Amino acid sequence: MSTIAETVPVKRVRLESIDVLRGVIMVLMALDHVRDFFGKSGLNPTNPATTTIPLFFTRWVTHFCAPVFFLLTGTGAYLSLRKRSKRELSQFLFTRGLWLIFLELVVVRCLGWQFNFDYHVILLVVLWALGWAMIVLSVLIYLPAWLVTAFGVAMIATHNLLDSIDSSNPLWSILHSPNFLLNTPRHIVFVTYVLIPWVGVTAAGYGLGQVYRWTPDRRKAFLLRLGIGLTAAFIVVRGINIYGDPLPWTTQKSPAFTVLSFLNTNKYPPSLLYLLMTLGPAMLFLWAVDGKTPRFLRPALIVGKVPMFYYLLHVPLIHVLAVMVCYARYGEAHWMFESTTLQQFPITPPPGWGYSLPVIYLIWALVVLALYPLCRWFAALKQRRNDAWLSYF
Repeated sequence: MSTIAETVPVKRVRLESIDVLRGVIMVLMALDHVRDFFGKSGLNPTNPATTTIPLFFTRWVTHFCAPVFFLLTGTGAYLSLRKRSKRELSQFLFTRGLWLIFLELVVVRCLGWQFNFDYHVILLVVLWALGWAMIVLSVLIYLPAWLVTAFGVAMIATHNLLDSIDSSNPLWSILHSPNFLLNTPRHIVFVTYVLIPWVGVTAAGYGLGQVYRWTPDRRKAFLLRLGIGLTAAFIVVRGINIYGDPLPWTTQKSPAFTVLSFLNTNKYPPSLLYLLMTLGPAMLFLWAVDGKTPRFLRPALIVGKVPMFYYLLHVPLIHVLAVMVCYARYGEAHWMFESTTLQQFPITPPPGWGYSLPVIYLIWALVVLALYPLCRWFAALKQRRNDAWLSYF
């Protein structure tokens, strides 16, 4: 009886720390997407020459979302080996990967981002890449875990050696260099999330899952060292300014804006420095919440238990709010259903469209608050039932 009492809390804490981090980045993700719909179009929030400090950090803080989500996808896959065989896990990863690609191309594209079925503009974004990463991982898991980890780390560390390759080849656009797969007057297909190194981040996350089979003290010590090491590596390599990102930092009009240039790393594709900058602090966060979830983060824990459910709801909700605001302001809202160029994605901004950061933050808060009860309901449903279909959401 005492053995059971000692074991159960450890399992719960391990899962909680991962879910809390996942929930935090999902909440931050909504901020970026609210800015996509309600912000001023044509303004690059990370360009030190044109941005403001608040706008820069509104975008910069959301850089943590994709790397953490891909990493924890791999971590969750490894941890699921507690209840699945490798063959069962491989089948699940493969089918869920296909499901995510379908969601990207049909459900999220038509019912979330675009609100139309004309397919004039198709962006292959996060669910597309995550789906392929899971499909690749469905094969990699048959290798020893250390080899999967080495594969992921090597891909992350070396892929910037490929930056000099300038190719419009469709396969290369899918693998490493974001580009058009199709660009005609009627149809545009653009790859935003390429597979290298997102596949590598997922593979590295699979290796991270091994850490959650260690004792709590050993695990926390490792997470602390890893977080400090990755963050220090970012500062050193970025300071050298030779390798790790296609965009070197430069001296700006003030020390504060020089810091912005230092932090302005490349996301498309995610550079080595971009990943060091985001995953280092993520490891420190895991260390900080390992064994205890602060009370103010309990709501994030709920969201982190149902991240796909949250994702599939938050984009349509934000888009619906944009339609309502547009109709109230202009008396019509056809702009919210149109997108014929890449620059107009996800909507065609009406004349004078675009709101200040306080308004964007207010809408973001309303979106998160509206989704929380639904997430709590779905999390409870998943806890009560073991239906296979629930694992795909």
